[in-house]
Amino acid sequence: MAAPDLRAELDSLLLQLLGDLEELEGKRAVLNARVEEGWLSLAKARYAMGAKSVGPLQYASHIEPQVCLHTSEIQEGLQKFEVVRAGVHTPEEVAPGEAALRRRKGPAKTPEPQSSEAPQDPLNWFGILVPHSLRQAQASFRDGLQLAADIASLQNRVDWGRNQLRGLQEKLKKLEPGAA
Repeated sequence: MAAPDLRAELDSLLLQLLGDLEELEGKRAVLNARVEEGWLSLAKARYAMGAKSVGPLQYASHIEPQVCLHTSEIQEGLQKFEVVRAGVHTPEEVAPGEAALRRRKGPAKTPEPQSSEAPQDPLNWFGILVPHSLRQAQASFRDGLQLAADIASLQNRVDWGRNQLRGLQEKLKKLEPGAA
């Protein structure tokens, strides 16, 4: 690859990296605001319901996660993190070249009752009529969880971009020993 082409690719990658860093800084600020808002709403709920009404003693004895974190590799060394609700099942991906057999008709079975159809809303642990501030806290923490996954993906992209940038700089130094 010629030095001018390498420099153009280096400039393009640097601009992308700076844009990602700016986006990362903005998302981190929003995450901090959401988490702070969540803790403040939780404190308001404790004040409204009483300190003993909102605490670890109200948690269920068996807690099932409501969300899961899935990772997918976009490019080599570059992963994307995604928050998926626990009750939602994603269909399996089948590559176009693979043959996939699906059983359309199966033996007639009576459907068995499942132990847990959908995760129960944790707000029900604190009673039927919970204060609005407790619902706000839950929404803030859910938003924060999604932002945290976005930030992890973005941070991974920034690290990948930095490694690519270093590699291009090394190539440029080998092509032009006196420059760069």
